[in-house]
Amino acid sequence: DAMWNLLSLAFTFYRVGHKFPYIEKNKHFMLDNRFYLYNVLYMITIVSKTHINVFSSVDELALHLIVNQVCNVMSPSQNNWLRTGWIPREGARRIYIEVKFTLRDCNSMPGVLGTCKETFNLYYYESDRAVGSAIRENQFIKIDTIAADESFTGVDLGVRRLKLNTEVRGVGPLNRRGFYLAFQDIGACIALTSVRVYYKRCVGVSRNLAVFTDVVTGADSSSLVEVRGQCVDHAEERDTPKMYCSAEGEWLVPIGRCVCSAGFEEHRDSCVAPSEVLAIRQENTSQNSVTLMWHEPDQPNGVILEYDIKYYEKDNEEQSYSTLKSKNTSARVSGLKPGTKYIFQVRARTSAGCGRFSQNIEIQTGKAGVCAGLHCGYSKAFQDSDEEKMHYQNGHVSFPDARFYIDPHTYEDPCQAVHEFAREIEASRIKIEKIIGSGEFGEVCYGRMRLPGKRDIPVALKTLKAGYTEKQKRDFLAEASIMAQFDHPNVIRLEGVVTHSKPVMIITEYMENGSLDSFLRRHDGQFTIIQLVGLLRGIAAGMTYLSDLGYIHRDLAARNILVNSNLVCKVSDFGLSRVLEDDSDAAYTTSGGKIPIRWTAPEAIAYRKFSSSSDVWSYGVVMWEVMSYGERPYWNLTNRDVIKSVEEGYRLPAPMGCPAALHTLMLDCWQKDRNERPRFCQIVTILDKLIRNPENLKSMDTLCRWVRN
Repeated sequence: DAMWNLLSLAFTFYRVGHKFPYIEKNKHFMLDNRFYLYNVLYMITIVSKTHINVFSSVDELALHLIVNQVCNVMSPSQNNWLRTGWIPREGARRIYIEVKFTLRDCNSMPGVLGTCKETFNLYYYESDRAVGSAIRENQFIKIDTIAADESFTGVDLGVRRLKLNTEVRGVGPLNRRGFYLAFQDIGACIALTSVRVYYKRCVGVSRNLAVFTDVVTGADSSSLVEVRGQCVDHAEERDTPKMYCSAEGEWLVPIGRCVCSAGFEEHRDSCVAPSEVLAIRQENTSQNSVTLMWHEPDQPNGVILEYDIKYYEKDNEEQSYSTLKSKNTSARVSGLKPGTKYIFQVRARTSAGCGRFSQNIEIQTGKAGVCAGLHCGYSKAFQDSDEEKMHYQNGHVSFPDARFYIDPHTYEDPCQAVHEFAREIEASRIKIEKIIGSGEFGEVCYGRMRLPGKRDIPVALKTLKAGYTEKQKRDFLAEASIMAQFDHPNVIRLEGVVTHSKPVMIITEYMENGSLDSFLRRHDGQFTIIQLVGLLRGIAAGMTYLSDLGYIHRDLAARNILVNSNLVCKVSDFGLSRVLEDDSDAAYTTSGGKIPIRWTAPEAIAYRKFSSSSDVWSYGVVMWEVMSYGERPYWNLTNRDVIKSVEEGYRLPAPMGCPAALHTLMLDCWQKDRNERPRFCQIVTILDKLIRNPENLKSMDTLCRWVRN
């Protein structure tokens, strides 16, 4: 072994306004030579005539640097070394070395082609203590040979444009208490400007009411470290809460959870006593009764099952009080004494338990034979005049100059609704040619329809199977009654119905390419981004029309979008009646089976709050389906894990090749606060602008500006 000479550079640490070691996000830095007045690198050489220049500089953050530079490109067999001091491992099993350097292009220097190199080597050596110059060259283990992505020339040097390269290498598993790093030059013209050493860790977080502490990542690039969580105060385990820390220092989808103990509710990753009912007010008072109204709690901790109303004569609570239950946010308390002061309180009850009682409200009943307050006699608040009323008929609130969708389920006779909205077609004008599928109520067929004075047109026929019940017939015809009210190029068109003969049929326009999800899978990768945006624009236009009518779809998914021969997308499937079950899977039950929750907004799952905004959430998932060519949302995760991950803020990543602007729009559709989601009309505007200006597909700033405007 050649003897090693320590030539220069004291191992002196003068800190420059920065606490060390330090943490940036999930990186724990063990070494950063930018934060010292003197370099932490020792300069070691086995060739005494070699000269390594050391000079000071500043980097892009105006931090002081000690730059190590060597440029012995004329001499053969170069073997110049720099090594660090001993670096404690700090429990890390895998470390990362970030090196910033500049390197000169050998072709830009005449007469050096035989001796000039454009690479250098990186090594490490493990030890349990500092051993200094006792290390020999052959004891170091090579990590990698590092080359520059960009090299500079004499022209660059003349204008002081030195191209900085950044390379990162990982090493593991490490087992000793510490290690050294070494850099070997074999004949390059190179300057090391920065060396940083760090390990990765998953930073402590709270998920599903469980606390997960900091943990160092595993020993190799694919390892997962399982971490068990501890329930927060006033919470208990339902399933063992655990998460996996990835090699990149990121927590993966949480499994298991804690739930708040009885008498507590979840609020901002903690369990607190349930919030109380808000703003009780006196709506009406008589001699013997009081009518109360209130707002539901901000944090009800689940679906509210009922309200408890507690009341008693003032100053007599300890002697006697009474309770009343209500399913609504109002109640009439009767059987009271005239001219008596009463105290009222209200609390909500969910499957998790009862919340706190509200603040007291004191109300005095009316005295016998005397009007009580403002609520006796004539009150304009209860005036039944044309100018004070909104007309409610057949499940439809009407406003001047506005058109609204009418729910056919408000009709006692489904045939009345379907005949009011849909056209009856004689069965003799329909020719069924083949079966193309099966639906919820029967077969789906392809056929042709001939109307007087018109050519045959292709149609799709939904048939009602024999032996149907009255409920099945009602649900079947309800879809036709709904479709008949719609008239838009991006909503499936109803041609008519057959109800006077059997089989009962719903007749719609024929969509040659079938459902969107199957169509995309058949043509994987065959469309341009702009063509895909065009498909999405059509769906958004159809949903804008439906939402303007006040119709909430509730099951918007690629499987329920149909595509015709001109690649026009049309919203379909209006026939499902959905009831939320209180089960662990939180799925919607329909007369045809379970609807998976992968497309459903979280507030619709938790509180049955369906709205146009919940349809926007579903539209974001449809966007993801389109850009991934029909891939299954959330892949093979179970319904339970999907619910958990969405609750914890996980959102689907951008599909391969998906422009940033489109994924940003998806994330806007998946805002937890439904009021923060865009409206369908805004989505149409955004997509129109992207189609007209495709270069903006990569610009998230432009997209955000469009959303705000």
